Amino acid sequence: MTDYGHELAFGTFLTPQNQDPQTPVRLAQVSEAAGLDLVTFQDHPYQPGFLDTWTLLSWVAAQTERVTVSGNVLNLPLRPPAVLARAAASLDLLSGGRFALGIGAGGFWDAIESMGGTRLTPAESVTALEEAIEIIRGIWNVGERRILRVDGAHHRVAGAKRGPAPAHDIPIWLGAYKPRMLRLVAREADGWLPSLAYLKDGDLRRGNAIIDEAAAEAGRDPAQVRRLLNINGAVTETRQGFLQGPVDQWVEELTALALEDGIGTFVLGTDDPRLIQVYGEEIAPAVRDAVARERATTGTVPAAARRGAAAIALRRDGIDYDAVPASLAAGAVEPGDRAYESVRHNYLRAGSPGLVLRPRTVEQVVEGLAYARSQDVPLGVRSGGHGISGRSTNDGGIVLDLGAFDTVQVVDPATRRVRLGAGATWGAVAETLVPHGWAISSGDYGGVGVGGLATTGGVGLLGRTFGLTIDHVVAAQVVTADGRVLHASREDNPDLFWGLRGAGGNLGVVTWVEIEAMELGDVVFSQMTLDARDTAGLLERWGAAVEKAPRELTSFLILSPPRRGQDAVAQLMTVYAGADTEAAVHELERLAEAGPLLGHQGYVLPYSGVVQPADRHHTGGGDPAVRSGLVTHLDGDVSRAFERIARSGLSYFLQIRATGGAAHDLAPDATAYPHRHQSFLLTAMGAAQPGLNAAWDAEVAPYTDGLYLSFDTDTRPERLADAFGPNLARLRQVKRAYDPDNVFRANFPIRPAAG
Repeated sequence: MTDYGHELAFGTFLTPQNQDPQTPVRLAQVSEAAGLDLVTFQDHPYQPGFLDTWTLLSWVAAQTERVTVSGNVLNLPLRPPAVLARAAASLDLLSGGRFALGIGAGGFWDAIESMGGTRLTPAESVTALEEAIEIIRGIWNVGERRILRVDGAHHRVAGAKRGPAPAHDIPIWLGAYKPRMLRLVAREADGWLPSLAYLKDGDLRRGNAIIDEAAAEAGRDPAQVRRLLNINGAVTETRQGFLQGPVDQWVEELTALALEDGIGTFVLGTDDPRLIQVYGEEIAPAVRDAVARERATTGTVPAAARRGAAAIALRRDGIDYDAVPASLAAGAVEPGDRAYESVRHNYLRAGSPGLVLRPRTVEQVVEGLAYARSQDVPLGVRSGGHGISGRSTNDGGIVLDLGAFDTVQVVDPATRRVRLGAGATWGAVAETLVPHGWAISSGDYGGVGVGGLATTGGVGLLGRTFGLTIDHVVAAQVVTADGRVLHASREDNPDLFWGLRGAGGNLGVVTWVEIEAMELGDVVFSQMTLDARDTAGLLERWGAAVEKAPRELTSFLILSPPRRGQDAVAQLMTVYAGADTEAAVHELERLAEAGPLLGHQGYVLPYSGVVQPADRHHTGGGDPAVRSGLVTHLDGDVSRAFERIARSGLSYFLQIRATGGAAHDLAPDATAYPHRHQSFLLTAMGAAQPGLNAAWDAEVAPYTDGLYLSFDTDTRPERLADAFGPNLARLRQVKRAYDPDNVFRANFPIRPAAG
């Protein structure tokens, strides 16, 4: 008995006939409506009676919402692998991760030659397929910075650029029957996809045995290869043969294939819409139930939770991998998993965690947190993974990744109340709110996650108009260190609610926040480039213009210091959040007077055009040092000090964000974030913390009044006083109440008050 523990999937194998080109499309839609998971089409490009399979897959993906689409199987000899890789990634991105790559080595060689393909021997076709898989995975591997070179006997790429990355880890399924192909499946593929009609008695068992042995030799667990099976049959009143009988017979026979031959995906070849409906609505659910009952009795380990010897060898000390909660095991990512490269780093920092847990429900967050607390390793909590501090990853620890909590839901249209999952990105939020005529001020980059910014501050491009992001948070759901799920608002747990607005990840795991969005139509967005040779003078003039501007205007300045013979330049990103374009132009002209204007582009667009959606595939980049400070004015002393930092060579990125305006409307003790009179946030990023600290402390710190927690990596204890000022004592009391053991200590740990 062989049960690999795969979550069962059911699909259809449809004929791509072109006599009525909409027929296969309608059958795909019938498959989806019946609850099936997968729609596949055979690929015979030399067959004039068929639609081109790739074109059909793209069209079907656009005409459906949920099902995965795949070739069954794509004809590799007529589809160059580098182009196929980009096409597959593109379709996966366009469909939201609903593509699987079924490939065949080729079989009808006369027909393939007739279309311009090259005839290969059986041995050559296996080699060609292995080379193709290397190229395809290489194109998808955007985390590898080197260009792709594969010098194969049949397929070659000589310096191909990688990308795009697919929306999800596209599985590669191979149609295979002979031992050498089966061993290739075991080493390189994610699934074995034969057709039952082509198998003789015992072939499934023999094929599984070959794959299992070869997988183990390659350091893989056999369950890393999904077993798919193309089947045919008919639902009849009486038993007439295998899969030729009533529904109960189908359920019995498919259940046996799942439990005894390890089949995880059943793909029914039919163009009969009634059979598709019966298969999806009656047979598939009954097979799932029968297999689930048997697995519960035998304690079958899910396939996703199994690792081969190669992966186990990469596990880190201090983590009991066998104790990962069952609800989280299938989605957990370890250093030996292919998905590891896509989850290990954050935006700027390289990471090497020992385990990444990816909960999908608040109950799983509770379980994951309890498990992480039981392990003697660091804990990081990640929403979008963009944080400059890098605390959402670590070395050898556990990361609780909330990326699945990405919903954006309007709770109350009358009050513009919106519930945002912690793992949603601000670009997605902005895009969702535009049709409502609403917006939430949220930094300057759409790839930032909601959870971090909405609990730390949120100095954004609508900040002078609407204030900080935290100023409009009205409620949150929080998992505390002891596993309680609390609602925090002005009425419920008000002390926790107060602390969450400014203390970042110090008090618990925030799974969602509710925010009152602001009414906003199109904005004027300006990008200017100014000559900054007179750096201090430029900063002083720009700062004065911003302070005199109406609240509708918010401006950020990025300063590029002189280097390699190039003069210093300043780039302004400015938003005028109002409908009066004439007033906007007037204010922008005043900003342009801060220094010689080198270039200017202006747009009228929705806020989602400013904070655009962005992916969350982060590749790290080292260990940058960052310092920040708040000032009330960019007067001569402050501007000259910032200029000296810029010219010191210790910082490669410098930014000043205008704050103030509506952010000053709240009292310093209204939220844990206390800075309610300063007008500018200064930031410098460099390669080495000690050098940057020394320069910043000497030049800029004497003029600053507080800092912004999200933009500082100096972990000396005195920075907490700079960050929270007079609110620190109260915050430590809140910390004592909700996290007395200081579980959440990865990001500027706040020591609980003595008890």
